[in-house]
Amino acid sequence: MWGLKKGHEDDGESTPREDAASMDAPRSTRSVRSAQRNNHDSREPTERTRLLDDGRRPPNADGYLDPDDPAVSPYNLWSVRFLRYFTILFFMISCLWWTLLLISIFISPPGMHSRGSGFFDFAFTCLTIGNLLVAIIFFAAPAKALRVTTAIIAAFLVIDMILILAVPRIRLEEGWVGIASVVWAVFIAIWCIITDRVVAWGKKEEEERLTGRPETRRTLKEWLAVLVATILTIAFIVVAILMTGTLSIRARDSTLKMQGDRILVDGDKYAVHLACIGNVTYTDDKRDPTILLEAGEEPSEYDFEHWAYNAVQNGTINRYCYWDRPGYAWSDNAPSPHSAGMSADALSEALAKAGEEGPWVLVSAGTGSIVSRIFSSRHLKQVTGLMLIDPMHEDLLHRIGNPGRGFVLWGWGIISPLGITRLAGAIFKGRTRQDRVYGRNAYQGGKFIKAELQENLVADSLSKNEVSSARNIQSADTPLVVVSSAIKCRSDGEWERKQRDSTKLTENLVGWDVVNKAPHQVWRTFEGRQVMEKRLKELVKASRKVNGTTIEE
Repeated sequence: MWGLKKGHEDDGESTPREDAASMDAPRSTRSVRSAQRNNHDSREPTERTRLLDDGRRPPNADGYLDPDDPAVSPYNLWSVRFLRYFTILFFMISCLWWTLLLISIFISPPGMHSRGSGFFDFAFTCLTIGNLLVAIIFFAAPAKALRVTTAIIAAFLVIDMILILAVPRIRLEEGWVGIASVVWAVFIAIWCIITDRVVAWGKKEEEERLTGRPETRRTLKEWLAVLVATILTIAFIVVAILMTGTLSIRARDSTLKMQGDRILVDGDKYAVHLACIGNVTYTDDKRDPTILLEAGEEPSEYDFEHWAYNAVQNGTINRYCYWDRPGYAWSDNAPSPHSAGMSADALSEALAKAGEEGPWVLVSAGTGSIVSRIFSSRHLKQVTGLMLIDPMHEDLLHRIGNPGRGFVLWGWGIISPLGITRLAGAIFKGRTRQDRVYGRNAYQGGKFIKAELQENLVADSLSKNEVSSARNIQSADTPLVVVSSAIKCRSDGEWERKQRDSTKLTENLVGWDVVNKAPHQVWRTFEGRQVMEKRLKELVKASRKVNGTTIEE
């Protein structure tokens, strides 16, 4: 039976022989035993004082309590009760930290910005809260299985801590917030192991003291508690393994070399990647414009920059610069909130620190056109040409600022530390570092997701206001080229109307082309690349007539 203890089937009842022995004992002996019992009841409370024994619950004839008596509890020990109080306190601290980290994803509190995504420290804190919840809920049901599984979790968390501290790039991205989160997670895992062990010791001690021997069986309720706790900690082990694998991939990706430099901006809060290819040239004593690339929904290095490199090889242009917006490729994430105008300011600061000078011909695609238009309006004398490739219009920013899209991005960000798709791609499909950092799988990274989430949060508010103001400021004589996707225009009438409206940003339209069979990324078709290169050559020629910079002797 579940309620019986092995070897205790007749506990609580004296045998006739024991009763007779008790009756035959001298009266003086019975008096001594009674006095000892009274002295025991009158002693000062100690750690071993039974909290639930109010004196009205008589012991068995042998002086012991029934094993199922509620007074038989590890909570009788002050040490056990203090461990529980501290566990609850740690849980409250972790919940407060979890709340701050959740807020920092959307609005960075002062001093809490990290250059990484912020999803890893959030994940470590979630794991910490999970461990504490299991410890609190199943506090009075210690089990060796629970200690073993928690020890495995602690081991993987120690590996995570070592990776974060040992790899400079990861340490820089996670910052003090990420380091504090993983150290706290390791401490709590070890705390849970020690707590469970102490409770097991206290339970055994109290059973020996109050029932005469330690318990050798569990009730059905206790078995269920141990089973549920073990299943939960096994799930936590899987989470810890996946997080360790993702951190290992990040460590591997951090060794990928890049062109150009990472430049600190915005008061040295974060760094952006900037690279320039080619040589400065002059025509008729005037400096030829440098092409400044602004990618769309993907990093510049993902085939958009390759098109510009081919243009240099073909002699169409002599020099170009490209950068990664915050969160893309080698650039850090910026503090939240972060608008398109803030990206334009970060680009301006990076160019100034790198010693790069105009004039500039801005070539941008998709959502990147918003940043380029704002940059152009803030550097009217330096920007001598605009080339927009299937650009995003300010009236359509509500599409990327949709709350539903934001919620989905947040959800993907929360689970991004598990790296399920990234790990599967690396193990089973041979995905390379290039694929993950700036290639077709870059969208799976936490930094990239955070950047898209930041764009989503302010697209239809701050960014829209900034680009609308830029349109009113934009110089009317700046040469303009618009190249649109025929597929996009034919499938979306509103998109086509807004493409037409984009040709009216200035009064100096060099040309508008709708490339047949071209997707949103027009340069991915041969015809698209040809049209873009042809129009770029015309734009550079037209830009030489606008605000050229004379050579200083």
